[in-house]
Amino acid sequence: MAKLAINGGTPLRTKSFPKWPVWDENEINNLTQIIESGKWGSLQGDKVKTFAEKYAGFHQAKYGICVNSGTSALKIALQSTGIGAGDEVILPGYTFIASATSILDAGAIPVFVDIDPDTYNIDISKIEEAITDRTAAIMPVHFGGRPCDMDRILTIAKKHNLKVIEDAAQAWGSEWKNTKVGAIGNDGCFSFQSSKNITAAEGGIILTNDEETAKFCRSFANCGRVEGGIWYEHYYLGGNFRMTEFQAAVLLAQFDRYPEMKAKREKNASYLNEHLSKIEGVEVLSNDPNITSNSCHLHIWRYKKEYFKNVAKSKLIDALRKEGLISSAGYSIPLYIQPLFKNLAFGPMGKKVDVGIDYTKYFLPETEKACYEEGMWFPQFVLLGDEEDMKDIVNTVIKVKENIDELVD
Repeated sequence: MAKLAINGGTPLRTKSFPKWPVWDENEINNLTQIIESGKWGSLQGDKVKTFAEKYAGFHQAKYGICVNSGTSALKIALQSTGIGAGDEVILPGYTFIASATSILDAGAIPVFVDIDPDTYNIDISKIEEAITDRTAAIMPVHFGGRPCDMDRILTIAKKHNLKVIEDAAQAWGSEWKNTKVGAIGNDGCFSFQSSKNITAAEGGIILTNDEETAKFCRSFANCGRVEGGIWYEHYYLGGNFRMTEFQAAVLLAQFDRYPEMKAKREKNASYLNEHLSKIEGVEVLSNDPNITSNSCHLHIWRYKKEYFKNVAKSKLIDALRKEGLISSAGYSIPLYIQPLFKNLAFGPMGKKVDVGIDYTKYFLPETEKACYEEGMWFPQFVLLGDEEDMKDIVNTVIKVKENIDELVD
């Protein structure tokens, strides 16, 4: 008789995990206030300004510029630090596509390097070999909320006179050596899209400690206007990337409950790391004492199929889901294998644009392992559960492993 739910057995878990997003009367009250005020745009109201200042202050940054998405934030940050046509920007091949398309939007060229399997962040030992005379910047991605080794990255950047734009979309409040990410490099970008640790459905912010960078960010996000200028006077090639007062109202409400939620995510992630690592064939990411805070946007672990009778990752995930877990395979395609890059479809209506790189020749082994064989994610809202929920996660993986023969073809 089958024991696994995927084969008709009884699921280990029928209880739901915490729902996302989390909200209460504070979001409703803030939104009502905005609606009744009639000041719905950030140029008339004060909620976006208040949130930008509060968020920047929390992250130990001098300046915060709110925009309509994390993708827009990356593009504007690149342009505001002087990255443009023909420049190369180094980034990992295992990240969301917006990291790369923002580089293209800025007129620059993405150059991919592999990830470190112990961190799922950019493999810093591979950066220098990717540097050419066209390299202008490094874009470290603090993946899943785990900070990159910013000391080593900044050392390389200084040696080669490169800018550092942090993709901190998933790293709200994460710290490297007690310094919050986002303004350790030249600038950094965060996202408030639906899945993020605080959300207004969409939205983003750029952080920087450089006054000139902040000035250009504000201009590029506001149709090329300058502060104190005439309304219909436009100095630079900008666009309308402004955040609305509605988004800021929701984010301000979410901001106040974030520290408690972040602490719960970190506690539960620590529990999962401790107990999942005891299962042969499950590898968790390495511990680093220099990471003094982690937003835990994702809990990531590596699946070693040789300890699970070589059952494919996709089949294991199906089995875990049937048992009641919320489990993801993560990114299933390396960025350089995406049709966009294989076809160089960077022009209007997908027209091919030769940028001097043949992305079909890329092979980043750890990135491909993460995509096809090993990478496993639990989303951040799962980490808002209680200890019993975490025990269920661990026991489900154990149950599936103990009955792995049921998944063997």
